[in-house]
Amino acid sequence: MEELSKSQRARFAIRTFKTIADAMILRGYYRPSGRSGEKLSESLQLFEPEIYGSMNDHRIVELQGLEYVMDRMPRGVEKCNRIILTADEDFHDTSFEKVVPFKRRRHSYIVSDTEICFVITRGLTEIYDILTNLTFLNLEAQKIHRQICHKEEGTCSEWHELEGVVQGSEKLTGSALHQALWNLSIILGRTYREAYESYESFDSHHGKNGNYNNGLFAIIYAMGQRIIEEAKSRDNLLTIYFTPSLQEMIGRHKYATLWAKNIKQNLYNQGLSHRTIHVVSANMHSMKNIVYGAGFLKNQGKPVPEDLYDLITELRNIDYELTDYGSAYGFTYIHDTSESNIDVMVFDTSKISKENPHQSVQCDFDYIEKEKPVILVIDYAFGAQAFDILDELLCPCHFDDKNFSFKFESISIMGKAGTLPGKKGDIMLATAHVMEGTTNNYIVDNDLDKSDFDEGYPIHVGPMVTVLGTSMQNRHVLTRFHTSHWKAVGLEMEGGHYQRAISAAIIQGHVSRNIKTRYAYYASDNPLHAGETLASGSLGDYGIKPTYMITKVLLEKVINPPSPVVCEL
Repeated sequence: MEELSKSQRARFAIRTFKTIADAMILRGYYRPSGRSGEKLSESLQLFEPEIYGSMNDHRIVELQGLEYVMDRMPRGVEKCNRIILTADEDFHDTSFEKVVPFKRRRHSYIVSDTEICFVITRGLTEIYDILTNLTFLNLEAQKIHRQICHKEEGTCSEWHELEGVVQGSEKLTGSALHQALWNLSIILGRTYREAYESYESFDSHHGKNGNYNNGLFAIIYAMGQRIIEEAKSRDNLLTIYFTPSLQEMIGRHKYATLWAKNIKQNLYNQGLSHRTIHVVSANMHSMKNIVYGAGFLKNQGKPVPEDLYDLITELRNIDYELTDYGSAYGFTYIHDTSESNIDVMVFDTSKISKENPHQSVQCDFDYIEKEKPVILVIDYAFGAQAFDILDELLCPCHFDDKNFSFKFESISIMGKAGTLPGKKGDIMLATAHVMEGTTNNYIVDNDLDKSDFDEGYPIHVGPMVTVLGTSMQNRHVLTRFHTSHWKAVGLEMEGGHYQRAISAAIIQGHVSRNIKTRYAYYASDNPLHAGETLASGSLGDYGIKPTYMITKVLLEKVINPPSPVVCEL
């Protein structure tokens, strides 16, 4: 029997995880301690997600991966043994506490001390994301349990001391804190310094920054204690449920339909329905800052920095003031009410004055006056949700007893992505999207070129791999995509799904075959380099330049005449 390569084994494990997860959703529940749950854990361990670092090292608890997960999961999930994934549940009139993670737009409700409910509004990618994180937490909890119960007489003394720390009412300081961290480091299999740094990081999100988690001491104790309780009774076994309402929602565009209807109704009410529309998937600040930032500072009697990137530092912490200023010049902010968690900005360029944009932005006001383009900036989608929202947005709608089609002129995607040949902060331009785990590949006629960007800035051009989720990435698979004939330059989660929607809209006649598509990504991480994965932290100020460089290019493509087509003989 031919031996599989590491990348082949990893790809098989990813497919296995997805297949088992899909089956469990249809079944309605599973237990991580059961046969299916163990297979799910085995497949996760086999493809060794880069984001989870040393997950497969049974001697130590993976701290960076734990911090990454807890930043994206609701507070208290670590102590729950009953977890429900549902859709279309109305919790507004209940006493259940709503909890939102620090770094994921996800709504959850605490039903009891040991039960939590996730409301799924973003499709299968969100489900896979939750399941990978829950599997990781369970594996790490089992490590903790093995570490504290290795003695014949029961749990170790370090565990008893940790219990006292967690149940104590006073915040530890000085020598008491140092002693507690030393005991914790023994439980974790980590050095004192590693335990201390992790404690500091968790503490910054506990109490100091919105009470997003329960603190490192409480989290570790709850993870270990949950496994101890499981050993006492089968009633305490961790169980994940998928409700019938969730099963029925999968494959439907319920939330995306409501989202798109609200957006198109807003455009119609503003009298913008007959104008050309340029869709831009991006963050909720960069386009607004570039279009209105300079004008706002002038209006405040403040100097405007000559350098665009210096301007951005001047605009920090004035989001509401800038929004108010922009509203007088064609800016509208549409807060999402559909539960899709995707807000939208509308820029009516015909109302932008010459004082508004930064001086570095090339702007043809004669062209704007003639064409009056409308820019529709939509917030980041989450994985497969990108197909749902764009598919619904591009289709015709029904207003005042008549069918109506909008004039979509271009679709631009500015995304965060992992780079394969470069480093954090680099820019990647897509020539194609390769859908990992499927046979679907999409060629991109990208209306962006290296020459559009600052000279000398590191830009990589090539195919992008659209992965199943942030946690479902493997070093060997990604290396194969980069070094083989694919020559992939990066990985992301939404591009292939957006391209699916664009292709579908062209086939159905909803948009022109000549619609402009633009894909540019800035590198938030490099999963092939240790210490540069998403778990190592955000870009910080390093992200300003690539973010605003891409935004500037996308804006200039809309507010200036298109370049003449040159026929090559």
